[in-house]
Amino acid sequence: MKVCIFFRGYVEVDAPLWAHDLQEALPEHEVKVWQEGDAPADYAVTWRATQAFIDHQTRLRALFNAGAGVDALLQLQLPQTLQVVRIEDSGMAQQMIEYVSYASLRFYREFDFYAQQQAHDLWEPRQVRDKQAFPVGILGLGVLGRQVAQAVQQLGFPVAGWSRTAKQGLPFACHAGDDGLHHLLSSSRILVCLLPLTSATQGIINARTLALLKPDGYLINIARGGHVVEPDLLAALDQGTLAGAMLDVFAQEPLPLEHPFWKHPKVTITPHVAAVTPRANTIRQIAEKIRLLDRGETVSGVVDKQLGY
Repeated sequence: MKVCIFFRGYVEVDAPLWAHDLQEALPEHEVKVWQEGDAPADYAVTWRATQAFIDHQTRLRALFNAGAGVDALLQLQLPQTLQVVRIEDSGMAQQMIEYVSYASLRFYREFDFYAQQQAHDLWEPRQVRDKQAFPVGILGLGVLGRQVAQAVQQLGFPVAGWSRTAKQGLPFACHAGDDGLHHLLSSSRILVCLLPLTSATQGIINARTLALLKPDGYLINIARGGHVVEPDLLAALDQGTLAGAMLDVFAQEPLPLEHPFWKHPKVTITPHVAAVTPRANTIRQIAEKIRLLDRGETVSGVVDKQLGY
């Protein structure tokens, strides 16, 4: 069996490392970085795959996406029978927990305000605010979203979540559907986006939805830039509807130097690092799933192409 690695963009330099480590994990297979002219493979591990690459792979049994989000991959013309398999956590949940916890505490405890004070040599202690006045709404209750929600709840914040379909048995309030989204937004002061990017969630954070948040709200986006209508977010920040935002993902990446987010006093930017795919754990997961597929067994994490996740 042949397994090929095909990465593009800033992670392309990592492809030989992935091939080496996956070969060690799967000695019974032939693993290599794909080059034009190579024979089609049985399995592929990709990041930012191209249509030309997909068209060349005429015998693929499964396509593994080297990351949690599959929105870009699903924009390609994929064979109907091809299984697309996403990475399931593999250490990313803990990174997202740390990111959202930090951002929520930073906003609630006004650490950004103290940083501004230091820049101006000011010593002005502020009263600690009531944490109950900072309810956190989590958009997206998949594997990652559920863990983030529970971790933030353990910090003492009131937490509620929203998903496309109703979720049961979670230790916090869960909402679903259009009415549920309205309820979640209107009862949240900190909004965390962990949704998959689909046609239904594109632009879901816009002028209308931001206006529903409690006064002096705060946005944390670690999902996809396409969830946010960026001019609407800037307007909400400038008008005072929103107190601030911490953003890890953007409509265009890297974020263009002329983008107003760079200099906006209410925006904190990180370069798509909320959850970096951990190579060792991910390779173990992929190797285990390839062996299951070799035996004709089913695997978890198969993407529903109609739903987009």
